Amino acid sequence: MASITLKGNTIHTSGELPKVGEKAPNFELVSKDLSTAKLEDYEGNRVVLNIFPSVDTGVCAASVREFNKVAGDLENTKVLCISRDLPFAQDRFCGAEGLQNVINHSDFKTGKFGKDYGLDIVDGPLEGLHSRAVVVLDEKGIVLHAEQVPEITQEPNYSDALKVLS
Repeated sequence: MASITLKGNTIHTSGELPKVGEKAPNFELVSKDLSTAKLEDYEGNRVVLNIFPSVDTGVCAASVREFNKVAGDLENTKVLCISRDLPFAQDRFCGAEGLQNVINHSDFKTGKFGKDYGLDIVDGPLEGLHSRAVVVLDEKGIVLHAEQVPEITQEPNYSDALKVLS
């Protein structure tokens, strides 16, 4: 269990993020067309997992915009934006913003992704949503970078996440 804060108040997650050097757990998430997306679908590509509570909040939206800006320039890399939002909300947001370089996936059906990656919020007002985190994987699904953002109202450290891809 990790301790993080929401506006300075301590809350907890269901576990710890996968560690650098470990194989990332596989996942089954829902894509915008309601098909199932799995980690193995991205094998052979580097993958940035941009994980957040909800695209309908300012900081979460900012992270999607920021990763969208850089995603088009990243060689052999897919940026996945993951939340428990419905796929329709994720798609609506990216459509309204003109964001085409990131791929949205939802954990709304089972929540298993959040549990397997140790980032479900287990108490406080955002209980049941995912904490803000960034996990970067190599072409074989090995963790290169993992950041559990300590304060939910803060953006992730983009430069640290992207540095491992250079």
